[in-house]
Amino acid sequence: MEPASLENLCVLYHSANYIVVNKHWDVRIDSKMWYEKQTVQSQLKHRFPELADPGTYYGFRFCHQLDFSTSGALCVALNKAAAGQAYRCFKDRLVTKAYLALVRGTVAEEKMTLDFAIGKNTTEGKTHMMCTEGTEGCENPKPCQTELTVLEYGEYDRDPVTKVLLQPLTGRTHQLRVHCSAIGHPIVGDYTYSLRTDNAPYRMMLHAYFLHIPLENDPIHVTAPDPIVPTLDSKWAPQRCVNVLEDLLKNILTKPQTEIQEEPEPVHRRSSPVESDEQQAQCQQWLCEWNLD
Repeated sequence: MEPASLENLCVLYHSANYIVVNKHWDVRIDSKMWYEKQTVQSQLKHRFPELADPGTYYGFRFCHQLDFSTSGALCVALNKAAAGQAYRCFKDRLVTKAYLALVRGTVAEEKMTLDFAIGKNTTEGKTHMMCTEGTEGCENPKPCQTELTVLEYGEYDRDPVTKVLLQPLTGRTHQLRVHCSAIGHPIVGDYTYSLRTDNAPYRMMLHAYFLHIPLENDPIHVTAPDPIVPTLDSKWAPQRCVNVLEDLLKNILTKPQTEIQEEPEPVHRRSSPVESDEQQAQCQQWLCEWNLD
């Protein structure tokens, strides 16, 4: 498989205010470390040097996050006003995202709602991980929901696997990876949540396939090509199709917004939704940048 490079940045959408790229797997979005030469930030600066904003630390404003190992659609705002508009869509849970994943084993139920609360793992040696509520060392678990739908059953390198569509209804760190692991079906190639045992695949099989941000004057509606196909990875051998991906996307988009974006309320009810730590950090970064002017 082709490794990431400065030159092979794939642009899915480009307007005056936003760029959506198809992020490569095993690439960080940005980094303050001098030795991290290969990032989405550096790819953007190489491809679009004229669009980099010297008033920001990274040169570009990333509207959301994708893990180092995750590929797929990533939205970048090209100015402060656009960043603020995108942030409000994420904050108000108006954004629709859907991921493709290959998980270990045969998922018995074709449709599942995973609602394990997720918190920080404080156990020694696992502080870089998240965990489900009730796990020893789980700190400050927060409500989470993921909808899982089976697409295909098959084998990966002769082991049984299931290709699924994952729709996060909340936005916690490592949410999809933790939820899949919690039901006994970790994502293929997820070295971290397989406790360092699943290291044979060339990548973690999690891909941000669909992104819809209903911006008032510049709505974003993109799909990042499916990389989990036999033509790109001969070890993946689909055997039985259960649901058609295109049909599922149509259903997602026609659902009332509250059905797919409403976050479950915590046990202690609050009058307003609680922002995730990632959302708060992103907002603070944008606010700091605005204050520089």
